[in-house]
Amino acid sequence: MTDDTPAAEGFDEDPSASSEPDGGAVVVEPDEHVHVDPYERNWMRIAAFTMVVFAIAVTVAGLALGIQVPTDEGRVDPNTLASTPPWSEPGLREIVPGEEYDLYIVARRFAFQPMEVEIPQGATVNFYATSADVQHGIKLGLAGAEGRQASNINIMVIPGQVSKLTSTFDDVGVYDYICHEYCGLAHHQMAGVLRVVPAEGGE
Repeated sequence: MTDDTPAAEGFDEDPSASSEPDGGAVVVEPDEHVHVDPYERNWMRIAAFTMVVFAIAVTVAGLALGIQVPTDEGRVDPNTLASTPPWSEPGLREIVPGEEYDLYIVARRFAFQPMEVEIPQGATVNFYATSADVQHGIKLGLAGAEGRQASNINIMVIPGQVSKLTSTFDDVGVYDYICHEYCGLAHHQMAGVLRVVPAEGGE
């Protein structure tokens, strides 16, 4: 007996003609556009803007304001500073008369060597600093101190490491330098003075 009942509408008798792959999974075309939540998108914009501001600030500080980071100039044994030149006799060395100087500073609890330095106006000074015992710091020029000059010189002084920073002093005046890293009970007494005096032939 032959079954002449027509196939149900929409039913494909041939499994091979199905648009679904083996297993019945539905193929979903990939979306070319990734959806990002508006809240998250705003924070991405803020982060990108902040990065740009930081990059501009670093560029301006380095080029326009002359701010520089002290460099690691080398190593020295803190236990043998007393017998290692030039640290055995720290102080000012004239490189180019009236124009360029090397200043070697040894920090130890609770004093700097030397404690007083005098240079002519317009001189360029190469600061070399190291510590004989613990970590110290040098902050030259205190903003707001009456009768004193301010500067952006700030050096970390670490035992065994020689830190270097170069600066030119165009203004006559007195620059106090202090230790800005706590180094013990008498830390507050650790200070020195750099004087910039009129150059010979100047006013």
